[in-house]
Amino acid sequence: MFQSFVFEEGSSIITAITVITFLFLAYLGVSEIAGKHLQYSKFWNVNANSGSSNSNFLQGKMSSKLGMFILYAPACVMGFASFFMYPDGGTRFMLLKSAVTIHFFKRVLEVLFVHKYSGGMILGSVLLISSSYFMVPAVMIYIQHLTLQYTEPEIDLKSIGVLIFLVGISGNFYHHYLLSKLRGSKEKGYKIPQGGLFSMVICPHYLFEILGFVGISFISQTSFSFCCAVGVALYLSARSNVTRKWYLSKFENFPKNVKALIPFVF
Repeated sequence: MFQSFVFEEGSSIITAITVITFLFLAYLGVSEIAGKHLQYSKFWNVNANSGSSNSNFLQGKMSSKLGMFILYAPACVMGFASFFMYPDGGTRFMLLKSAVTIHFFKRVLEVLFVHKYSGGMILGSVLLISSSYFMVPAVMIYIQHLTLQYTEPEIDLKSIGVLIFLVGISGNFYHHYLLSKLRGSKEKGYKIPQGGLFSMVICPHYLFEILGFVGISFISQTSFSFCCAVGVALYLSARSNVTRKWYLSKFENFPKNVKALIPFVF
């Protein structure tokens, strides 16, 4: 059944890369639950430690805006470059390159013109996330290039994938916009988010980001893209869970019925 909607694997190396990528993303999720957070947003100043000079270097702080720009800019450039590196490939390949590029270009624009930041980011987390954001879509696009020599899956999911992607990216932007309106130009503190699905879950932007990656995986229909979508879902589920706990610890009036990620469920 699985083979009816997934391209066949080209080699054992691709299979190994797929498994390693999934395990890496799952590890990040487990680390969040265990309290070892990637150091950005509300958790930028946790896990601080002293040690070797290299460790101290990686613990260096930068502004959130610069850090977030570094997170997304390389992947955005890679997305645009993919159109020149792989100019042909048909509708599916064009849709995948477009979806990946739109996703990261949107994030760059949000960093520059939408988000209002407080705190900072730790260099080690910036480098880890930025390299991951660059490598995962780069490998995804390369694997898609390799599938051009194979027969299309029996079940074509790219049309529904485009729809899911558009819902995901639109919902993600809308809730990012709502978050940006919580603070005045000179405010730094956190507030309980309001509007949209924030009345039901504390991280609806994560929910829609997951939908975006699910849409991309449906467009791609490779084992790698599906594993990436599941891995991202695991990480963001864990991150949303610890974010909810953070709000519960900081705000006495935080509504207990507000879930972490999925309305009425989790």
